[in-house]
Amino acid sequence: MSPETAGRALLSGGAEQLSPAALLAALLAPGGVPRPEAQSARLLRRFGGLRALAAAAPEELLAWGGLGPGAARRLVACFELGRQADSADLGMRPAIHAPADVAALLGRRLSALRQEQFRVLLLDSKHRVEREVLVAMGGLNAAVVHPREVLRPAILTAAAAMVMVHNHPSGDPEPSEEDLRLTARFADACRLMGIELLDHVILGAAAHVSLRERGLLA
Repeated sequence: MSPETAGRALLSGGAEQLSPAALLAALLAPGGVPRPEAQSARLLRRFGGLRALAAAAPEELLAWGGLGPGAARRLVACFELGRQADSADLGMRPAIHAPADVAALLGRRLSALRQEQFRVLLLDSKHRVEREVLVAMGGLNAAVVHPREVLRPAILTAAAAMVMVHNHPSGDPEPSEEDLRLTARFADACRLMGIELLDHVILGAAAHVSLRERGLLA
């Protein structure tokens, strides 16, 4: 299907009938990508499907060689809009009462990533999410993830509590020794600032681990 045909389908309410390759071609065509239909099919093969493509970092898209900066920006913006729309809940702030709530909120987004992301949910006194903060990406250690990077937005938000969250790209959510050291460091910092650290939840491919439930968070 040509990008022009796909474009007409998009404006006539037929978007759901389009394949991922056709949707990608419609997105890439305005940026001057040559043969967008063939390029979109190659792009999906290169990254192993739509879900993995949506999780690709901008530098990975550019390194592939078939996209220029403009096309890569459009893809990143498109997938991020989808993620934000998926997590929006019509103005009702989700509340965190159990590790399963954290998994429901972030599991779909983080489980598909091929690198670790460390995020923090800042909560009000009723444990409703006030803000989600991306703290670090890549291998997590005490040098990369510093409590001040989290405590600064927590103080500005006047957060009453927080939940630490990160993913394991291997799919295995079992905590490492570094995860335990990082948690202990954050727990000490939160106590000093009067902010309750509710939990540290590690997300895997099809499961999650709560350090609070494991008795590993004092």
